[in-house]
Amino acid sequence: MNSIYDILGGDGITRLVERFYQQVPGDDILGPMYPADEMDGARQRLTDFLIYRFGGPQHYIEQRGHPRLRMRHMPFKIDQAARDRWMQFMENALAEAELPDDHLQALHKFFADTATFIIN
Repeated sequence: MNSIYDILGGDGITRLVERFYQQVPGDDILGPMYPADEMDGARQRLTDFLIYRFGGPQHYIEQRGHPRLRMRHMPFKIDQAARDRWMQFMENALAEAELPDDHLQALHKFFADTATFIIN
């Protein structure tokens, strides 16, 4: 079975992240966590992380080291509502990605598990 990176490529992951972040500005829960002047950096970090995580080049690790997701998200109040909104936006983005079912299920599980993991 091909990796998610093999299926989507860097461009596909970039489009997924763009679709996600298009929903964030103005949102009452996630919007305040993403100041406009930090949005480009947040997009790039998530893109690089997903490319690394799903079998692509290791740019994220080379630039930032171990992901340490819980530690990196500690400055933000991430409760169940924030987790659920993040998942809603990612599911919306995934719905547009037109992935094979097995890859879509794997992504959904990864995002759901990870989003729950970083609740603080």
